[in-house]
Amino acid sequence: MTQDERKGIVYAGVAYSLWGILALFWKQLNHISAGEILANRIFWSFWFMLLVLIIGRQLPSLFANLKQIRRHPKTFIALGVASILISINWFLFIWAVNMNMLVETSLGYYINPLVSVLLGVIVLKEKLSAIQVASFFLALGGVLIMTITYGQFPWVSFGLALSFGVYGLVKKLIKVDSSIGLVLETLVIMPVAFIYLMIQMFDGTGSLFSGSLVTDGLLMVSGVVTAVPLLYFAKGVQKIPLYLMGFMQYIAPTLMLFLGVFLYGEPFGTVRIIAFSFIWTALALFTLSTVNWSSRKKNKQLGKMG
Repeated sequence: MTQDERKGIVYAGVAYSLWGILALFWKQLNHISAGEILANRIFWSFWFMLLVLIIGRQLPSLFANLKQIRRHPKTFIALGVASILISINWFLFIWAVNMNMLVETSLGYYINPLVSVLLGVIVLKEKLSAIQVASFFLALGGVLIMTITYGQFPWVSFGLALSFGVYGLVKKLIKVDSSIGLVLETLVIMPVAFIYLMIQMFDGTGSLFSGSLVTDGLLMVSGVVTAVPLLYFAKGVQKIPLYLMGFMQYIAPTLMLFLGVFLYGEPFGTVRIIAFSFIWTALALFTLSTVNWSSRKKNKQLGKMG
């Protein structure tokens, strides 16, 4: 393993670990509506990421991308769609955490890789191996068990998985540096967030700058806690193979699950254990098949070089 790959593993580990424990931060704001937290998260993320670009001397690249977007309206539309999708994902996550639904939230991020696979097959016409097809149906079995037993569809889990899965698909179509991409995405939706915050401030219903320095600080820091994991993720994904990145992404929902069960006392009875076991088995099979495929591809490339 090269030094770059070791660094990549550390960066990815930090990113997914931060995402896994992010619920601890949002729990400190559970006295505020999810909509207001989301507006602050978008608003302050934009300004923090803009500061990152200024420090990193990337403003010329940002302006160059803005000029390119003006010439290509489809890119602007794609950015708008990405902004809406990530906003939906952020809203659902914040709402679910503050409604004590961390276990269901973790299920969403366990399902997400399989949703991405399904989108790849339907939209990008990608091919699946027999093991990957079996993985998909195993995961579907787990979701059906939860749905039938509880009498309701786990819409929060699927909302999170679908919004982030489609967001990833849209991002594949936008060829922009990750830091600049986040600035552009938040820029598209930021005016709406700003207007929302201004309306709340003027009618006296907002929590920002309403007298609590702790709340003000947490709301402003929400931009930092949003952007930092994304920056570490961007560094990690450049240095390690995608299959390894995919394997490491299970750190986040596992930490969410542990927090929900052991720290916040959310129920995790026999039915959920069985349902999650189906999904965990599916993910194990899927990951192993991906690793084997990557190894075969690498060996073929080495054989050609030899």
